[in-house]
Amino acid sequence: MLQPDVWQTVQERQRAMLRLFVQQGLTDLPNLRVLEVGCGAGSNLLELLRLGFSPQNLTGAELLPDRLAQARAVLPAAVQLHAGDASALAIPPGSQHIVWQSTVFSSLLDDGFQQQLATAMWRWVAPGGGVLWYDFTVNNPRNPDVRGVPLARLRQLFPQARISHRRVTLAPPLARPLCRLHPGLYPLANALPLLRTHVLAWLARPVAG
Repeated sequence: MLQPDVWQTVQERQRAMLRLFVQQGLTDLPNLRVLEVGCGAGSNLLELLRLGFSPQNLTGAELLPDRLAQARAVLPAAVQLHAGDASALAIPPGSQHIVWQSTVFSSLLDDGFQQQLATAMWRWVAPGGGVLWYDFTVNNPRNPDVRGVPLARLRQLFPQARISHRRVTLAPPLARPLCRLHPGLYPLANALPLLRTHVLAWLARPVAG
């Protein structure tokens, strides 16, 4: 967070997420139940707490034990944390207002497992709720262990969802050198949508479906 390209990326995503909450009528934050798939060391859940979500309504799932231990060390005890494969969790169907994933699916290279996890996430969403999605859409030629998730794939994974989205996040390989020159260059370059590599999306589950 001490790097200007990083804090600007994070703050941009936060602003876009808050606008999305207001647009979707998700304003009673303390009473919203949220499950984050791939919660890592807990930074996103901490962010939700700062925004006004209640710890007893937050749940995280993480595959890596060391990352889960880090999350447990920084999050309130009331936040529920689950270890292991998120798609196998015994989460009651329709129990979550928001199921959140942030750059998890771009790390899943198996199409079948992507669909398995997406199906589980959709099952957990309450009618009128949705999946909150943040991930990149283009491949990284320098990293064969990840791949972009374009909107067409997102629609395949969640065929019943009503999807609204916006492009965010200046391409990191461009943001880093620009911010070394001057942090003010980030918002200037990011004003061009074609230079944004990520999508923040809301996948709404209809009340009657």
